[in-house]
Amino acid sequence: MSVPVSLAGPRFRAEPDALYRELRREYGAVAPVLLDADIPAWLVLGYRELHQVTGDPVLFSRDSGLWNQWARVPDGWPMLPMIGGGHSSVLHTVGERHRERVALIGDALEAVGSHELRTHAERFADELIDAVCAEGEADLVGHYAALLPVRVLATLYGFADEQGPGLVAALNDMVDGGEEAVAGQRHVAAAMAHLVADRAARPADDVVSRLLASGRTSRGPALTHEEVAQDLVVMMAAGHQPTAGWIGNSLRLMLTDDRFAASLFGGRRSVAEAMNEVLWEDTPTQNVAGRWASRDTRLGGRPVRAGDLLLLGLQAANHDPQVRTHGTALTGGNSAHFSFGHGQHRCPFPAQEIAEVVARTAVEVVLDRLPDVDLAVPAAALTRRPSPWLGGLTNLPVRFTPTAPRG
Repeated sequence: MSVPVSLAGPRFRAEPDALYRELRREYGAVAPVLLDADIPAWLVLGYRELHQVTGDPVLFSRDSGLWNQWARVPDGWPMLPMIGGGHSSVLHTVGERHRERVALIGDALEAVGSHELRTHAERFADELIDAVCAEGEADLVGHYAALLPVRVLATLYGFADEQGPGLVAALNDMVDGGEEAVAGQRHVAAAMAHLVADRAARPADDVVSRLLASGRTSRGPALTHEEVAQDLVVMMAAGHQPTAGWIGNSLRLMLTDDRFAASLFGGRRSVAEAMNEVLWEDTPTQNVAGRWASRDTRLGGRPVRAGDLLLLGLQAANHDPQVRTHGTALTGGNSAHFSFGHGQHRCPFPAQEIAEVVARTAVEVVLDRLPDVDLAVPAAALTRRPSPWLGGLTNLPVRFTPTAPRG
């Protein structure tokens, strides 16, 4: 492997774990890769190195304006929605202003009651199972996992329920990094801007209204409507897609791996523990863009120049043999994985709680409603979605004994 590997290439999408192992053997903890249009970046594979990058926001900044490759980025670049640039969302603010905005988001999400959240998740999960349970077969990704988180989030944010399908399609386009990525981002941004304007005029008991209200408190300058809308796009994308992947990956491992099947069928506590293991084994967010070096430095023995982009290889770091010496063994409840990030820009704790409740509820409802569910195709026939960022499945065909809907 003498030249940088393309992040848009088929191996990143078809067999990422094998490729990460090869990259680690060839380059060590930090490997050169190419984005679309042959734009260079570094992929951080090592657990210790990823901890270093995410723990030093000064040397490895979230400010995408530092990037030394902007002049090479073509118009309509499909990776732009996930790389960022040209906007001031919470992902790309730094320092005290970033901390203020994270606190505002955390407050708005923390106000969601656990009973309310669980009720919404169970209701929508049951509705989705009702739609397929009489058929005796279903795609638990397309018919279930890919639909549930956004329906819950749309309700919490204040969207009308019928807007959910359009948001799902647009969010998929954003993160898949294909030709429709920019159009998908525009759809989600327009929907958020419309919702923010509506809630500014007519506040309600929802996340958007609370975020608008909290932006007028004493925590720094008030957020503009544009900033609120941008942060909500980030929150929706980060809340829906990884949670959908977490559900799908958990169900896949339940149906194909005896270790996880035994844990998931052992009761509610073991469901939570097994799903934590999924975050080590097959984290839904494989790679994250990113951090930018604020000055010349070295990382993992590699010369990183000022303005270089570093991609956070979460899945690769979770499988680093220096921290998982027995890669096939379960971790016994260890939650020191990178699946929610690390450092100042890690996923806010209230957002993690929402994702955990939705994902766990989704799996529990399947176990309750479809107790004899089984994979309908060979495990080797399952395919991953075409995204360099997310590691979920394109579909998960299953069969089960038909039952009557509950609704």
